[in-house]
Amino acid sequence: MNAPQPGTFDIKALAQACSHNSSADVFRPTLSPEQWGLLASYLQPLMARQGQVLIQQNGNDRTVYFIEQGTLTVHFEDATGKIRLASVEAGSAVGEGAFFSRQPRNATVQAAAACRLWTLTPMRFAELSNRQPAIALEVALGLGALVSRRLTLKPRRVAVT
Repeated sequence: MNAPQPGTFDIKALAQACSHNSSADVFRPTLSPEQWGLLASYLQPLMARQGQVLIQQNGNDRTVYFIEQGTLTVHFEDATGKIRLASVEAGSAVGEGAFFSRQPRNATVQAAAACRLWTLTPMRFAELSNRQPAIALEVALGLGALVSRRLTLKPRRVAVT
């Protein structure tokens, strides 16, 4: 995979990644191109370098990360060491578990390679909910569907971060 190049972010690339992800582990809200554009104003773009930790196990941050390009790995650490739980590809998201539950993170998430991501904090989601409730509902339903699918896929059960 080629590393993402610095430059401007375009929400169309995230929308395209979501529509092209054919796995069960996809974030696919029902949004029009105009709604994706409105959503972009509530998201923060982020370039993650290889090895960068985005989510720390037991951390209290509730940010959701939407993957435009690249792969994130999910790890759980116990007394015996680090266990790789999953790889999460473009067109999916991580961080949805703590976003909804307000509980500490279940696992550590880091970039397997350079990644292009979009982040959504609870504060920005609250603003989105107030100003664009239909879009907020679609985002919540898309993330809820992702959680539901991950819980039914036994190997990814602990990967709800």
